[in-house]
Amino acid sequence: MNTDSRPRASTARNGSGAARSAAGDGVVVLHIDDDANDTTLLQAAARSAKLGFRLYNVEDGDQAIAYLSGAGLYADRAMYPLPSLILLDLKMPRATGFEVLKWIRKHPELGELPVVVLSGSELQEDVRQAYGVGANSYLVKPIGFEALVSLVRNITAVWLGAQQQSY
Repeated sequence: MNTDSRPRASTARNGSGAARSAAGDGVVVLHIDDDANDTTLLQAAARSAKLGFRLYNVEDGDQAIAYLSGAGLYADRAMYPLPSLILLDLKMPRATGFEVLKWIRKHPELGELPVVVLSGSELQEDVRQAYGVGANSYLVKPIGFEALVSLVRNITAVWLGAQQQSY
């Protein structure tokens, strides 16, 4: 597990292999998940799908709330911009995904922010509860890399649409 409390950012690469500039890469996706393997796979899937957004990761609900509120080390919005989309796991230490989602929906400045629950749970109670506290969508983490690439493409098309560019 990463002991550094700062979010890890992954920048999509252009065709030449060079990192896109921050100015040309304004779409930010915040992935809130404590499983480093899930984060690594999500980053690889976004690269494989050739999607142009920056993917940041925080590992628990407390870090997510600090990031979204711009508290502490997250106060620098040039370095830690507000996301255009949140991908949220439910089962995390400290604050659960449900608690993070409730917190987001209680803050008017974040109220329009789409939150897609990306969970390993297929329990109908988890699905009902997620929608009940304000999730925009609930997706079960797929098995297999190609299925994840397809899921990332679909999430991007539905939730980011014209905000991001494929290349």
